[in-house]
Amino acid sequence: MIKNKQDLQLFLAEDKKALGAKGKRPRLHDYIWRYERALRYYEYYCNCAKGAPDKLFRWVAKQRLMRLGMKCGFSIPVNVAGKGLNIAHIGTIIINRHARIGDYCRMHVGVNIGTEAGFDDRAPQIGNFVYIGPGAKLFGGITIADDIAIGANAVVNKSFTEAGKSIGGIPAKVISDKGSRNLVYHPPEK
Repeated sequence: MIKNKQDLQLFLAEDKKALGAKGKRPRLHDYIWRYERALRYYEYYCNCAKGAPDKLFRWVAKQRLMRLGMKCGFSIPVNVAGKGLNIAHIGTIIINRHARIGDYCRMHVGVNIGTEAGFDDRAPQIGNFVYIGPGAKLFGGITIADDIAIGANAVVNKSFTEAGKSIGGIPAKVISDKGSRNLVYHPPEK
């Protein structure tokens, strides 16, 4: 969660690295990078707004996020995704506001992360370094451990708490021990 200006700069820098983006700022056609920046600025203004000028900036940030979200097909609420978010392609991605996604997650088009039917707050809790393949659906109050790769079109409706696994199928089950190591950005060791 972005709590101050330093957090904002950290999230922006890590998102840029995870996307493999070049340059200081996104170009006009860099819709995904522009969307992620708009998301982070809106998170900052939602969490840190103190006075009337900040409320105006928050409103502008919200409008920018909504416009880019409609253009890209993304519906990602604030304070859901950790730093290093990597959206691979433009296309539909829908995430419930109660879901939590850890750091350095990579997701593809057609991903839906939602609640258990009939419950607004039972949404997935996803660990760090998780790869979510195209068309994957995650539902309910489940937990996904760190370093898990979720295959294309998988339907995940139960928890996977053992790190470093690859899961897939309908319903999802463990299909290998490869995990997400080569599929998501990992920051250099310090």
